[in-house]
Amino acid sequence: MSVYDENAPLTDPGIIKLGIPMLGICYGLQFICKISGGKVERASDREYGKAELKIKGKSKLFEGVSDASIVWMSHGDYIRDVPEGFEISGVSSHSPVCAMSGKDNKIYGVQFHPEVMHTTEGSRIISNFLFGICGCSGNWTPQNFVEESIQRIKKTAGKSKVICALSGGVDSTVAAVLVQKSIGDHLTCIHIDTGLMRKSESLLIKKMFDDKLKLNVIYVNAEQKFLDALQDVSDPERKRKIIGGLFIKLFESEAEKIKDAGFLVQGTLYPDVIESVSVKGASATIKTHHNVGGLPEEMNLKLIEPFRELFKDEVRRVGRELNIPEEFIDRHPFPGPGLAVRILGNITREKLDLLREADDIFINEIKDAGIYNEIWQAFAVLLPVQSVGVMGDSRSYENVLALRAVTSVDGMTADWYRFQPDFLAHVSNRIINKVKGINRVVYDISSKPPSTIEWE
Repeated sequence: MSVYDENAPLTDPGIIKLGIPMLGICYGLQFICKISGGKVERASDREYGKAELKIKGKSKLFEGVSDASIVWMSHGDYIRDVPEGFEISGVSSHSPVCAMSGKDNKIYGVQFHPEVMHTTEGSRIISNFLFGICGCSGNWTPQNFVEESIQRIKKTAGKSKVICALSGGVDSTVAAVLVQKSIGDHLTCIHIDTGLMRKSESLLIKKMFDDKLKLNVIYVNAEQKFLDALQDVSDPERKRKIIGGLFIKLFESEAEKIKDAGFLVQGTLYPDVIESVSVKGASATIKTHHNVGGLPEEMNLKLIEPFRELFKDEVRRVGRELNIPEEFIDRHPFPGPGLAVRILGNITREKLDLLREADDIFINEIKDAGIYNEIWQAFAVLLPVQSVGVMGDSRSYENVLALRAVTSVDGMTADWYRFQPDFLAHVSNRIINKVKGINRVVYDISSKPPSTIEWE
């Protein structure tokens, strides 16, 4: 958004006269500048991704922060003139006002995003504001969260039975264990095999849940239902909503078999909510996550979402507090709609099988190389593109496969992982040799922003 856009999110300009500490981040900086009499303009060069922060002066916000620190940008406007009573405290190559500080008040603003991992000293900057300027104290711990959540879930659920949507990913697994500690055998987990999972994943998940976590799980094979519902559907938003809606119908169908079932547990995270929900009418919905925007307006089950305000790294800390084995905690994120959003275009069983084989080779090579835990998320994407190739003495006209691997902490920003060229060459060679139907492999080197992690 731009502070000059029609229906731009605004607040009472008197906020800056309250005499309280304030930190404006990105749009927040521009808003403070505008209401204080400064000048915000459209930038000729948009700034996305990494930039160097050059610190000017001695702002309390940057105490202990090194000059030329790497920060993460995502903006199309910039501040041309700072308001009276403020001074420039940081610049970057494209932002003549990368940060500003009030001379006689506790109001600060930064053009970059200190809250993301790719701002290398972002935690120090936020700590300087919260502890040094605001006088706050940090008392959130995984232990406190677990204890408070157990009591809250007990109170919410009461005597009702609870169903957990168990995908096998980190979020739903930790959510299931947390709820089980709250209500014991009143929890029934349901794993829907959508047919959109990775190779053999549902079988592996069943073994892990039954043998290691001792969860009460009902397994439902719904592969054909999902394939039928997705037939000839290419639009990614339609895919997500169809999958989300069918998920809920299946859960409600299973819930009818469980007496007194009143709640559905989901592992929804804060990034899911941010990207799915339009905070203000004019702001953009990036993509609908199946467990947020895919839900029907009316459901028979009420929701319990214990992680709705947490990020992935915090959920992992909660999982360790609950003594969940590392093999669960360290699993790469997997989208709720599964491979449906990793096949660009319409979904068929043949395409799913093709992608599963290629993806399996990619992930196993990463594990064999000992770099799985260095990567936030890695996967393959089947493109709706065919290319000419030569195999033996024959001409081929087959599918193009894209590989994606990123580093991140919370999923809100991500940078592409720097594989060694020999590794990529080896993986490409194996996929083309082993998977009939793919004759070209490309590697995605886009960061988030401006791209998203998933292609759809």
